Amino acid sequence: MLEFDTVSKSFWTGTQRKVILDRASFRVELGRSMGILAPNGTGKTTLINMMAGLEKPDEGTIRRNCRVSFPLGFMGGVIGRLSAMENARYIARLYGLDPDYVEAFCRWLCGLEEYFDQPLGTYSSGMKARFTFSLLLALDFDIYLIDEGMPSTTDVEFNRKAGEILQERLRTTTIVIVSHQPKTLEKFATSAAVLLDGQLHMFDTLEEAKVLYDYETQG
Repeated sequence: MLEFDTVSKSFWTGTQRKVILDRASFRVELGRSMGILAPNGTGKTTLINMMAGLEKPDEGTIRRNCRVSFPLGFMGGVIGRLSAMENARYIARLYGLDPDYVEAFCRWLCGLEEYFDQPLGTYSSGMKARFTFSLLLALDFDIYLIDEGMPSTTDVEFNRKAGEILQERLRTTTIVIVSHQPKTLEKFATSAAVLLDGQLHMFDTLEEAKVLYDYETQG
C-alpha cells in the first residue's frame, strides 16, 4: 500500500505560491491500478515524484509499505557518461537484482544493438525513452509509476514488445498513471482520481472521474 497522510506541497513561483497538495489524504491499494487526471500545470510530475520518494512533502507523511518504482521517463537515476549496459548493471545492484539478467533483459527489449554499449549522453530522446522503459520493466516492483503514458517512441517493434509486457505485469502488479488526457488512462486504470486545487478527489471508476474533470476543465 502507498499512503499519503495529510500531505501538503507547494512552490513559490516568483510571483505567487502554487499549491500542489493541501493536507491531502489518500491511499493506493495493491491490486487496484489507479489513473489520476490532472490539468497541465497542476503538479502531475511533482505528485508522481512524491510517490516515488524523489520529492519530499512540506508537511504530512508518505508511507510506502511496498516496492514503488521510479517514474517512467525519469532520467535522474541513470548516468549520461555511462553506457546502457553499465547503467543497467549499476541499477540492478542498487535494487539487489542479478546484473546479468537486467542487462540481458534491457538489451533484448530496447533493441539498441551497438548503441547499448555507447554512453547514454549520445542517445536521442527516443532511444533514452526505450532504455529507461526497458529498465523499469526489468526491475521488480509492486507499484509502477507512469507520468503521461507510454514513452514517445516511433519504434513499432519496441512499442509492441513493451506494451505486451506491461499488460502482463498488470495482472500481478499495480500501476499509477497520471495524465491530463482521460484516453491515456483507459487501458490501465481500474479506479480513478482528479487532482484539483490541491486535493485528490477519488472515484471508483474513470467515467465518474471524467465527469468532474470535464466540468472543471471545459465548463
